[in-house]
Amino acid sequence: FIFQVDPAYTGRVGASEAALFLKKSGLSDIILGKIWDLADPECKGYLDKQGFYVALRLVACAQNGHDVNLSSLNLTVPPPKFHDTSSPLLITPPPTETHWAVRVEEKAKFDGIFESLLPVNGLLSGDKVKPVLMNSKLPLDILGRVWDLSDIDKDGHLDKDEFAVAMHLVYRALEKEPVPSLLPPSLIPPSKRKKTPVFPGAVPVLPASPPPKDSLRSTPSHGSVNSLNSTGS
Repeated sequence: FIFQVDPAYTGRVGASEAALFLKKSGLSDIILGKIWDLADPECKGYLDKQGFYVALRLVACAQNGHDVNLSSLNLTVPPPKFHDTSSPLLITPPPTETHWAVRVEEKAKFDGIFESLLPVNGLLSGDKVKPVLMNSKLPLDILGRVWDLSDIDKDGHLDKDEFAVAMHLVYRALEKEPVPSLLPPSLIPPSKRKKTPVFPGAVPVLPASPPPKDSLRSTPSHGSVNSLNSTGS
């Protein structure tokens, strides 16, 4: 297995290579996110040999109906199964994969919010996005991770597709779903696939330091800024 994602025997497997390989296990993105967190507990952004073996063991446990936790590593389970593991093109996402987890109706709503925030050259700065994130009332560490995952090209701004990713993650978090440490391949906008690797483990930081509570209350509201609170998912 490790030869297929580390053919040069560097001793480490990068985030994007590992994510694409583990995705072939057929497990859900939520389960794979938990597996990554346990295999890379120090948030290094890559897996060494030991971490990769932990990930494989946990994949096998999940495929056989066991919980994904460190105690499951002691269970006796069959080897993990991966689709198309003989292919030399494992680290390249399938060209036919165009599905995006952001639904059409969601995207239309998020596009409306995006336009109401007056983007410049099709981009929103962190200062413009922050009030929307803060209005969700989610913890700052969660919002920091949402920003980190949604700014896919790491330019400090969100375009329309990246903003949709951020809103999708916020709405899922409001429904008590955990925000993943690694952006699932299905959430990467089709326009950005094969271009930008996604690295977990980066320290999540909001675009700027959060304003005091009083200033949050007095922040001018755009027509859609409060929509996180007033609109169901």
